[in-house]
Amino acid sequence: MNTADQYLKTIYVVQKQEDGPASTGSIADALGVSPASANEMIGKLEERGLAEHEKYKGVRLTDDGIVKARDALQTYCIIERFLANVLAVEEFREEAHELEAVIDDTVAERLDTIIDRQPECPDCFDPETDACACLEVAAVPAEPER
Repeated sequence: MNTADQYLKTIYVVQKQEDGPASTGSIADALGVSPASANEMIGKLEERGLAEHEKYKGVRLTDDGIVKARDALQTYCIIERFLANVLAVEEFREEAHELEAVIDDTVAERLDTIIDRQPECPDCFDPETDACACLEVAAVPAEPER
């Protein structure tokens, strides 16, 4: 998963939380980046046809953007569940955030065979805890990245 995928995932989650367009500030806060950096990547996603940005209104993912965002979110859930449920990593959330940028689809698919992914994935993701609801450990609400 690359940086663009991380943005797509974040926009998707923020859109659902805000029940409408995702504000640039919310995206920047969630990713721990500056609003200027968020705006730059949003522009790139728009050029690729994955997002539509309306100044002062926010960002909406296109249909293609939603598909890619859900794939990215599913990969994140796979990584998170593998770290928490299989390896019993205490700081699974932090590790998952670090690994999501370097885990490709092939590795995610192989990890998926180990964790027995639930059919509701990626709808199992809980933005309040920043964690998959199918974790076998309790996830506490997450602090925004910095």
